[in-house]
Amino acid sequence: MYRFECDYTEGAHPRILDALVKTNREQTPGYGEDEFSETARKIICLACGKEDMHVHFLMGGTQANTTVIASALRPHQAVVCAEQGHIAVHESGAIEATGHKVITLPSENGKITAAQVQKCIDAHFSDATHEHCPQPAMVYISHPTETGLIYTKQELRDLRRVCDEKHIPLFLDGARLGYALGSEENDVFMADLAKLCDVFYIGGTKVGAMFGEAVCICNEERNRDFRYHIKQHGGLLAKGRFLGIQFETLFKDGLYLDLGKNAVRQAMRIKDAFRSSGCDFLYDSPTNQQFPILNGAVLEELKKNYSFSIWQELPGDKTAVRFATSWATRPETVDALINDIKKTCRIYGDKTPSWSADMPE
Repeated sequence: MYRFECDYTEGAHPRILDALVKTNREQTPGYGEDEFSETARKIICLACGKEDMHVHFLMGGTQANTTVIASALRPHQAVVCAEQGHIAVHESGAIEATGHKVITLPSENGKITAAQVQKCIDAHFSDATHEHCPQPAMVYISHPTETGLIYTKQELRDLRRVCDEKHIPLFLDGARLGYALGSEENDVFMADLAKLCDVFYIGGTKVGAMFGEAVCICNEERNRDFRYHIKQHGGLLAKGRFLGIQFETLFKDGLYLDLGKNAVRQAMRIKDAFRSSGCDFLYDSPTNQQFPILNGAVLEELKKNYSFSIWQELPGDKTAVRFATSWATRPETVDALINDIKKTCRIYGDKTPSWSADMPE
């Protein structure tokens, strides 16, 4: 069985495992105050072109999202995101558990626009009873999105402008940032994130690390007391060097970018195979997540040898599924999948009309 249901089925890159073993018997201070973590911070700041940026290492994406958002908001405030946003649909109400509402904006592709954010905030304050409602006070986006899409630099500039006008922070979830950086369509790089976001994080868990996310805070005010919040949310790891060593390794010799490019390269091969076999896509993703639309027969045949995610049931015996590649996806595994896609679609493909959003239920 070949697994394509997510991008964290493998363990960690061999260079990371090797670095952990080589340093295993060294004694260091705890809680991220070791030399490895400090070196990793300096390397990340250098990569972002911002020496005064504050970098904190946490263990996972939900922990990073919850800690950042809870630290930035006052008790009466809420965070705004797309209706498909990870914090809205896949974190078991973690944000709401901190006492903050998640305000979702409609989106067909997982992205939100500056115009939507402005309309949301203007609508709140134009309501005569706005003191009775949660105040939208932070914008959350992810790059890539849950749908595999990426923001352009201009879209981020537009969001930054609205956030500045409304005096609220822009927070970017980069759990899969390596796969955005690895896309040929991407024009947003880490130096851009350091200029355009108040806070963003660099995902390690899904991009070669055993675990870990690097939260980057781009101004001093946002950083105040942040380590207290990390501790309160269970993220101040006693053996913090395990995080520092991993990110030091990922950011040496371009490894992080290479891993992202490998995943995207294999994903594009899968995309081309489905497309050439006559399949439509729910989203036109340029990253490691692909969402082909399959009929029932093709779906059942591919399930015999491959695991992948069921994403959305559609009219006409159609199902949108997700194939996710990772930093460790092997070309020979994708070769086998491509052969099976072509064979299966040739035998079982398109017994039903192509899916369209306008089809009746």
